[in-house]
Amino acid sequence: MDRPAAAGHVVTSRLTRRQRRRVSQGIQYAVFVAAIVAIGFLADWDRLQNQFAQKDLASELFPDIITTALKNTVIYTLSGFGLGLVLGLIIALMRLSSVAPYRWVATVYIELFRGLPALLIFIFVGVAVPLAFPGTQIPGGTYGKVALGLGLVAAAYMAETIRAGIQAVPKGQMEAARSLGFSHARAMVSVIIPQAFRIVIPPLTNELVLLFKDSSLVLFLGVTLEERELTKFGRDLASQTANSTPILVAGLCYLLVTVPLSFVVRRLETRAEKAR
Repeated sequence: MDRPAAAGHVVTSRLTRRQRRRVSQGIQYAVFVAAIVAIGFLADWDRLQNQFAQKDLASELFPDIITTALKNTVIYTLSGFGLGLVLGLIIALMRLSSVAPYRWVATVYIELFRGLPALLIFIFVGVAVPLAFPGTQIPGGTYGKVALGLGLVAAAYMAETIRAGIQAVPKGQMEAARSLGFSHARAMVSVIIPQAFRIVIPPLTNELVLLFKDSSLVLFLGVTLEERELTKFGRDLASQTANSTPILVAGLCYLLVTVPLSFVVRRLETRAEKAR
């Protein structure tokens, strides 16, 4: 009675490591195909199409979803990224400073803004700042508030990225610059920081992708029709039409930007790896 099992064990043990790997991969592919087929047969495609893919409704979203929503999303993202980059560089230099209070302030800032949800930062910018400083106005109105909110969040992550990039530059670069008569500050600006930025371009580009998606939090600041970004635009139209097609189209507009950016990040990472 034990002979068939023993024979099967012998056959299995005779498989090479490559053959066992191929058998394992074949099983995984079969499970994947079976799951796709099951979803294809079980999903109610007609109902999904009626709720998410109304062609007539989708066509009515253009050109406003591009000229208003996507344009505002790009503006919010780039302004937040620019502010975050400048602030992040300052905080990174403070983090590396020999002056202890600078390091303490930078560390507290990084831990605080990396630990808090971005939504709370937006609420703080939109509500707490006007209460704390009565009569003051953030320049740029809603655009300024969004840039400040995104910039504060991004700066905490960028600061650590830039700090790592600066520390990745060989110490001999600073020593060589100082031997040529450069001051420490001039060596940092002219030699170290440019090299550091070449190192951190891929993660900074990835941060741009994340900011593009985080710009959807602008809806919590209360925006006008002309200041809406993609998510707010899609939600408003979905509520008016009782259909989710605008949300799907807004999602496709996000992918229109994030997918090429993600491809750029992978290419930059590949080039950086080859350079090393």
